[in-house]
Formats: sequence, C-alpha cells, structure tokens
Amino acid sequence: MKRALLFPSVLLLACGPLLGQQPSGAATRDIRALYQGYMEAFNKKDVAKIMSFFVPGSDLFVFDVTPPRQHVGWADYKKDWEDLFAAFPGPLHQELSDLSVTPGGTLAVSHYVVAGYFTGPDGTRLTVAVRVTDALRRMRGKWLIFQEHVSVPVDLGTGKADLLSKP
Repeated sequence: MKRALLFPSVLLLACGPLLGQQPSGAATRDIRALYQGYMEAFNKKDVAKIMSFFVPGSDLFVFDVTPPRQHVGWADYKKDWEDLFAAFPGPLHQELSDLSVTPGGTLAVSHYVVAGYFTGPDGTRLTVAVRVTDALRRMRGKWLIFQEHVSVPVDLGTGKADLLSKP
C-alpha cells in the first residue's frame, strides 16, 4: 500500500519540470537570485536591468509609495523608476531584508523590506524603509514579477508616513 501511494508522488516530482513547474526548493533559490540581481541593479540605478525582472507589457500592476498611487503596464512603471532616480541624482544604497518566498507551481508570492538612503540634488539624504509584496509568475523558464505592492506604515494619529518602519 505504501508503495502505491509513493509512486504517484515520485512521478509528480519527476514530471513537475516537464509540466512547467519546478520543485519548491529550486523555485525559492531562483527567486532569491532574482532579488539579488534586482538589488544590484537598484543600487546601480540601472533601470533597464531593474525592469528585466518584471513582466513586459500591460500585465504588470504596481502600487507604489509615490503618486500616482498605481502604475499599470511595464512602460508606466519604467517611467516611475526613471523619475525616482532623477529626483535623487546623488548616491544611494538600499538593502533587502526579511525576504520570504512562497512558491506554488508556476506562481509565487514574496514579501520583504528594502531600507537605505537616497541623496537629493542638494546633497541631503533621505533614509527610508519600505515594505514590498510581490506576485511572481514563471514564464518561459524565468521568474518575473507581475504585481507589486510597495508601502510604508502610517501613524494614524498624525497622518504621517513612518519612513523607517521598524517591526
């Protein structure tokens, strides 16, 4: 009886990659590597490389912390990145922490914190920490972000954003 139950599980694991899926350990490793490349591109202000981690076309949807509230499509979000780097032309450094990845077949969800600083045109630094939740899809053997939600907590008493968002 145990062998009868074991065979379908082994068959599914063996055939998963043929069905467009990959074992969750491999998916988690691939997605963690995606974020490593993403942060390297972010710190270099390499918009083209940053955008290579997102689905092309109109399927991309992003809630960002800066107006406008949402970005629909790859081109719209690319412009958001270009505007961010134009507003902060000086050095920046961002680090990703608290990364959690939950893969499930060809879809995955992740959440993490990005914290660091941006330097404005007058040399002043803005220190900020944001929370990010992503939905990813495996397309043609590559994980890509198709939905992103970036946020900061708000102090409801003052109505002000908590840009340092400690846990």
